[in-house]
Amino acid sequence: MNLLRPVLLLLAKDLRVEWRGRFRFLSIVLFGGITLVLFSFAIDADDRAAATMAPGFLILALLLSSTLGLSESFRVERENRALEGLLLLPVEPAVLFYAKALGNFIFLALLAPVLLPSAIVIYGVDAGLNALLGLLLVWLLAAAGLAAPGTLYAAMTSRASSQDVLLPLLLFPLVIPVLIASVRSAALVLHGDPMDQTRSWFIILLAFDVIYWALGGVLAAVAMEE
Repeated sequence: MNLLRPVLLLLAKDLRVEWRGRFRFLSIVLFGGITLVLFSFAIDADDRAAATMAPGFLILALLLSSTLGLSESFRVERENRALEGLLLLPVEPAVLFYAKALGNFIFLALLAPVLLPSAIVIYGVDAGLNALLGLLLVWLLAAAGLAAPGTLYAAMTSRASSQDVLLPLLLFPLVIPVLIASVRSAALVLHGDPMDQTRSWFIILLAFDVIYWALGGVLAAVAMEE
């Protein structure tokens, strides 16, 4: 509870900054849409294959879009050494981490209303309301699984001149379990689950989310030190 108020204050600050300059969100939405279209070209106009591979392409679009947003999450703090100023505040480094991670999670979650319908239309997926709700849940869990480690690595590489290269190299291997569980969960939600495996994949995805968010708070002080 001692962390909650400063986390919410920093989160509100980040959300106000993003709202005033909405270019980053719009550009990443556009990038995610273009990525889905480019993936569709790889199917060679095979409607059946497109619908089958839609879950994987959708999660990959989320992953690629997340790297753009995560690399910019500490952009404001890099200017005029603002990050050092925040670390001098009488709060734990975990406060800054959780505020940034929650902001990145909200940022990635807001991509869902645009990219999910786009993927369904582009790949010709026949999805009912229950499937759409299940797919949205998968998206939120996947976004949480990317936001926490992505924020940690973004903090670690924020001072590096080659952050755009380092961040994906560090992040992608770590989130492989999240990607696998997300793709499997989305595929079962969209294409049926005759063996009742969806719950197991959801539990695996949720477990990695909890692990990443817990470890992120513990390692935040190391990631944000000089």
